[in-house]
Amino acid sequence: MGFLAAEGVPLDTLSRAALIARRCKADAATTLLNEGFVSEAVYYRALARRLGVPFLEGALALAEGVSRSRCFAAGAAPLASGGGAVGIVAAPRGVAVARLIAASDRLAQPLAITTPTALRQALFAQHGAAIAEDASEALRCRRPEWSCRPGPQATDLALSGIVLALVILLTRLPTLSGFLLLALLQGLMLALLSFRLGAATMGAAEIVEGPASAPSPVLLTDDALPTYTILVALYREAAVVPRLLGALRRLDYPAAKLDIKFLLEADDRETAAAFRAVRLPARFEIVTVPAGMPRTKPRALNAALPLARGEHLVVYDAEDVIAPDQLRLAATLFARAPASTACLQGHLVIDNHGDGWLPRLFAIEYAALFDVLGPALSAWRMPTPLGGTSTHFRTHVLRALHGWDAWNVTEDADLGLRMARAGYHVGDLPSATYEEALADPRKWLRQRTRWMKGFLQTSFTHGRHPLDLYRSLGAAESLCVLALVPGTVVSALLYPFMLFGGIAELALAPEAPNEDVLAVFARTASATVFFGGLAAMWLPGLVGCLRRGWFDLVPLVALLPLYFLLGSLAAWLAVIELARHPHRWNKTEHGLARTSRTGALGRRRLGDIRSASTAPPPSPWPAG
Repeated sequence: MGFLAAEGVPLDTLSRAALIARRCKADAATTLLNEGFVSEAVYYRALARRLGVPFLEGALALAEGVSRSRCFAAGAAPLASGGGAVGIVAAPRGVAVARLIAASDRLAQPLAITTPTALRQALFAQHGAAIAEDASEALRCRRPEWSCRPGPQATDLALSGIVLALVILLTRLPTLSGFLLLALLQGLMLALLSFRLGAATMGAAEIVEGPASAPSPVLLTDDALPTYTILVALYREAAVVPRLLGALRRLDYPAAKLDIKFLLEADDRETAAAFRAVRLPARFEIVTVPAGMPRTKPRALNAALPLARGEHLVVYDAEDVIAPDQLRLAATLFARAPASTACLQGHLVIDNHGDGWLPRLFAIEYAALFDVLGPALSAWRMPTPLGGTSTHFRTHVLRALHGWDAWNVTEDADLGLRMARAGYHVGDLPSATYEEALADPRKWLRQRTRWMKGFLQTSFTHGRHPLDLYRSLGAAESLCVLALVPGTVVSALLYPFMLFGGIAELALAPEAPNEDVLAVFARTASATVFFGGLAAMWLPGLVGCLRRGWFDLVPLVALLPLYFLLGSLAAWLAVIELARHPHRWNKTEHGLARTSRTGALGRRRLGDIRSASTAPPPSPWPAG
């Protein structure tokens, strides 16, 4: 770092960076830049002077026909012949800086220096069409059986509906074959419900008896932590940029080991302007995704995956407020987990309970999913549809699986299933990420319709060859997938008929005095399925509320059967949309929360009658 001192960088700044780098076992160059002690422009201009070579800024004219992946890996690219005597432009990172300085008198070609940002922008500008194509089509080209394209046609959906209707009709026939089919379906439904009921039972036992005696893990120290990549895809999210930056700045993780990338669409000028208004150190990068179709979050993530420098990678949504120790805890759990644990799923927590009845019920649903069902699936080592945010990966596994399916509108559920088919497991990450729920029923319905449509896409994709799915997963795991993915949609489609039909049958149908054994058995089985379904809705929500300490929400658990009627409407809309617009992404609008139970969302706390303050949002976690 001596060449920086010659450029006027204060010695105490260089000494401080050296101390931090030594403590973290990081290189001094990355520490200086990621901590924000010097800017990229200052650092690389000084490096160019030290080497006695030109410093190039602005648009770079790169040579044609060069592998962009090799350029990204090397941090260098050949210049077009119009560059004069200079043949290579380099933007070395970390220890590569020291190696370049040491070899400066033995360079095979004339060299120029630029910043990593300028080099990346030049490569994206030159290879934008190819990058967009790979982000959209890499999975379909390399593993077509895992891609949701071309997906079901309208005739496929109609045929599936006809088959389902015929099965239901046959179960209503007063024949032995109808009875046996009905018994088979009821047994299957009870087996599917057993996953939710079993998870609730585990959770209830933990509340009554106390948590398991396993001690909390001792978190890795700074020197033992790996580099961590954070990907955040944003589109028209300017309103939440300050809160997002605040949450990321509070992370208890060495800045020298963070690689944070904000992924923006090319036409999203407002969000880009919000980032330009803030001076960001080099650990924060703004990556503009080349224009292309489909315009989805997974396509943006795929475009950035080759740029990830971290051993681990996490995906966050723009509105997320993350527990400060989440990355350190995830790195610790990864270090102690077997290599087959390829992903850790954090706990998503709805925080704007005061915005109305819909966010409260949404909060109960999320508590059931992420505080009850998710930990149970992890303990059982069962396939897990991921939550889409606070999902932590081993980066090499993610690349081996070719990233996300850009055409699947619930890319998280699909990726969780692909990991299971490849022999990997999802672990539980007991760390909170606070989110907001939509209070407007119309906007909630658009979001839930997308989720249901994605579950349908995933079901058709992995159901093309059911025997292959069974062989790759096993019996219990296949049943789990059936329960959580297609079972979620089918049960939502049939839910109103089952709910009101069950009520009518139990309350209105008279019990015949001379019923035969089959009729009594059928009635008993129907009642078991009906009450088992209600228990599968109520118990996980109740346990989730108790685990969270949300005693004020416990009475609202009783309303979940009504709340899931909205989910049924979303499922029917999803079928229609899958036929008409299979890959359309219904964008969720963020930054609308008016309240925050913990203060994490930067709004007034629940019960506080004062208007929201304009001061920076309070943190729900202790300082330090």
